[in-house]
Amino acid sequence: MKGSMPDHRGADVRPSPNFGERRDGKQVSILLLHYTGMPDGPGAEDWLCDPASEVSCHYIVHEDGRVVQMVRETDRAWHAGAGQWAGETDVNSCSVGIEIVNPGHPGGLPEFPAVQIDAVIALSRGIVERHAIAPERVLAHSDVSPGRKLDPGEKFPWDVLARAGVGRFMTPSPIGGGPVLSQGEVGPPVEALQSMLALYGYGIEISGRYDERTRVVVEAFQRHFRPARVDGIADRSTVETLHNLLGGLLVS
Repeated sequence: MKGSMPDHRGADVRPSPNFGERRDGKQVSILLLHYTGMPDGPGAEDWLCDPASEVSCHYIVHEDGRVVQMVRETDRAWHAGAGQWAGETDVNSCSVGIEIVNPGHPGGLPEFPAVQIDAVIALSRGIVERHAIAPERVLAHSDVSPGRKLDPGEKFPWDVLARAGVGRFMTPSPIGGGPVLSQGEVGPPVEALQSMLALYGYGIEISGRYDERTRVVVEAFQRHFRPARVDGIADRSTVETLHNLLGGLLVS
């Protein structure tokens, strides 16, 4: 995109060579948020523009709120890797990816500065509007790649984004007593849990067995929607939050 205008007004342009055409005529329907997981922003930006890295994103948002566009929204950036959502396995071909500068879990997962989140919101609003992206398809990297990816992490303020009109968020049910489902259990309650997760979009087999895949998908759901406790155990708070989220989706 050298010499072209950015899709987001005010963004700097630094082209990355790591991109291609969207495949099979796919259109943008997902906004995918990441953290960089590197010590600093300049290093992350250099890596995303290095041909040897074979990774890129459409945008990077620095800690001071500066936005840099690296790949045109019409093109396929290489940010999602292996993953799936609602049956779609080529997430790169149907998504726009934003990398948010933060060292992530390897660096202690520091809080995201308010000025950075404000910039992410402004950028995301434009992307969502340009591509008519549904709120429930504003996702974390960990949502599409449970177990393999953790970003942008449990400290990312999804609730703040939702109040600003970006994405979907449901106030989590309080953590307390009640029945729980955990790894190793089998039966209809597990099948019901898997069915609800699959209905929302998570890639999970409805087997009735609380296996390792179910555990990491529950953990991914918690990281996004019930971040106070991320343990892969489907306690009452987790199940109620998922049920309420689906209820809000079905009536919207």
